[in-house]
Amino acid sequence: MDADSARGRAPEESARSLPAAFAADGIDELLSGFHARDRSRVRTEKPRVLRIRATDLEEDAVWTVRLSPEPPLTERTADGDADCELTGPAARLYLALWNRLPFPAVTGDAELATLWREKSAVI
Repeated sequence: MDADSARGRAPEESARSLPAAFAADGIDELLSGFHARDRSRVRTEKPRVLRIRATDLEEDAVWTVRLSPEPPLTERTADGDADCELTGPAARLYLALWNRLPFPAVTGDAELATLWREKSAVI
């Protein structure tokens, strides 16, 4: 994506060329790998739930991210209520979670989407 951007390709074009299954794997790695670490700054004072739902995949395309003062805990499930939900095609969600595109759709408490934007840099 970044190499495409450096060559002048629009982020939306990159999203269209990214296979949904590949993007879902990247979402899983970002949420369950990078942000499960102690270094993740995506935290909330009181427990909150952020849900990410890829609309173009049928099987196991939902992630529930439990936010608290501890590192985020991600599960591949849609169980329970969510304070905020981010939905859209997997490729667009993947790039949005890396802050390369806006979130396709946000429902519920948009403050959690803003928190993600402000705190999710991988360090």
